[in-house]
Amino acid sequence: MASSMGLGSISEAFHREGQTWYCTSGLPTDVIIEVEEMSFHIHKFPLISRSGLLERLIEEVSSEDESECVLQLHDVPGGAKVFELIAKFSYGVKIEFTALNVVSLRCAAEYLKMTEDYGEGNLISQTEGFLNEVFGDWKDSIKVLESCAEVQEYAEELNIVSRCVDSLAMKTCADPSLFNWPISGSNNSQNPTGTVLWNGISSETRPQPLGEDWWFEDVSFLSFPLYKRLILAVELKGMKPETIAASLIYYARRHLPLMNRQSSFNDANHANPETSISIPEADQRVLLEEIVVLFPTIKGVTSTKFLLGLLRTAMILHASQSCIENLETRVGTQLDQAVLVDLLIPSMGYSVETLYDIDCVQRILDHFMSFYQAPASSSPNIIEGGQLVSGADSLTPITMVASLVDGYLAEVAPDVNLKLPKFQALAAVIPEYARPLEDGLYHAMDIYLKAHPWLTDFEREQLCRLMNCQKLSLEASTHAAQNERLPLRVIVQVLFFEQLRLRTSISGWFFVDNLENSQNPSGSLGLPKNDASIRDRVVGVDDRLSKLERECSSIKRELHKLKKPKRGWFNLHRLGFGRTPPCSSKNQSHVIAAILLCAV
Repeated sequence: MASSMGLGSISEAFHREGQTWYCTSGLPTDVIIEVEEMSFHIHKFPLISRSGLLERLIEEVSSEDESECVLQLHDVPGGAKVFELIAKFSYGVKIEFTALNVVSLRCAAEYLKMTEDYGEGNLISQTEGFLNEVFGDWKDSIKVLESCAEVQEYAEELNIVSRCVDSLAMKTCADPSLFNWPISGSNNSQNPTGTVLWNGISSETRPQPLGEDWWFEDVSFLSFPLYKRLILAVELKGMKPETIAASLIYYARRHLPLMNRQSSFNDANHANPETSISIPEADQRVLLEEIVVLFPTIKGVTSTKFLLGLLRTAMILHASQSCIENLETRVGTQLDQAVLVDLLIPSMGYSVETLYDIDCVQRILDHFMSFYQAPASSSPNIIEGGQLVSGADSLTPITMVASLVDGYLAEVAPDVNLKLPKFQALAAVIPEYARPLEDGLYHAMDIYLKAHPWLTDFEREQLCRLMNCQKLSLEASTHAAQNERLPLRVIVQVLFFEQLRLRTSISGWFFVDNLENSQNPSGSLGLPKNDASIRDRVVGVDDRLSKLERECSSIKRELHKLKKPKRGWFNLHRLGFGRTPPCSSKNQSHVIAAILLCAV
């Protein structure tokens, strides 16, 4: 669409000298109008024939003083630049309307009361006609909306902003290819050789369909008040929340440089816009707080990764507490979609002790647990051979969060400033049924014990109460049985439950073997060939039992040295439990072997 109306040239009678504008044609000028720093020397008649306001002002001044008339119009919309165009228009010169000046001209025409009462085809009617044409074009509508910022108050009174926003909102919710709107970055109007076709469509190749993000870049240049109006308008017109969230993400990336420095936010669908302007952090803080409120509250429409990046930036910018709480709540509702690296939010300020913000993650986790109302597991999980063999589904949101929390605990555990109560509190939020296996929790606890060797025996005992030894895999049990950082009681539990599982496996094999033999009397005795896991399991049992037998010989000699050698569980405190001092590594292994001998 042509973005001009009534092209013409400036008469030679008009010229400018410094801050003074003259009309030297015909009679001497008889009125001076001061606008900002400019003085316009013009004639009364052209002005009063077009402007109701100037007619009234000139009459008032002329009646008081017969000398040269001087008027001051410093508050005319658009200032001296726009008034110069209006002065030329009053003299009958055709002026060029563009998408960038039409709003200021329309507002100035309203201010000067340039209605049809003062001449047919006056400035108000001409600018209104041009605006109606502009609203049919996407790119010109964007320019018009941007120019409204220069005369915001007048544009609002004339409903220019509302009309433009409605026009743009309608276009964003429609298919742009149906209306042949020129879109930024679109070369659909050219064929492969670069020739523009008359109908905008190549006979050889069809235009590529535009995605739902075709309007993101254009509107991202709007000031936030105007952009906010547009977002609220498209929301009222029923645009999908996912698309609205994607546009907000694009806008935030462009106008929050600090956020882009925190994370690259690579997105396969939307390239990161360049942020060449330096924006003060105070302005970024205000903008971030405003953007957060606009995001749809529906779970999942905004990625957890972006929300956590926004939360990290909010903390750096010292955003309001309500803004941070808003983001923490949003993340909490969809924490199962988060990845570990995004949860590692550095602590802000100089008074904090820990490297990462543990309290923030604790609050997010509390929000998740408050939203996730799951009944206690009625069919507990059973671990056999280090595998989950029955129970609830393993990929529920809470089990995913449990794995995420265990990984987070392992990352923060090496921090020597991390106090035990904080570590315990974070681990204890996850209910026991949410961890089918507790290998991740054991791994995190082991790292914490290694990084905090000064913990007392009581503190170690309290820490290990978080773990259920029955839920350790074979690999984790083997590691725990040889882990000198664990309390002796925990090691004994690990070995006891491991032997219990071994017995269960052997009993199950004998049951299956007897069942097959009863159904097939001619079959050969031995291990079932179709169950390789049981065969491998039993081979492992044989190896461990052989080792236990070798230990028994030495244990018996140690037991004879004791004054009252009893094998009952009630006498275990004489073998190194209870109030007696801890055993040495050698005696500890002997004691454990003796207990296993009792179990076998």
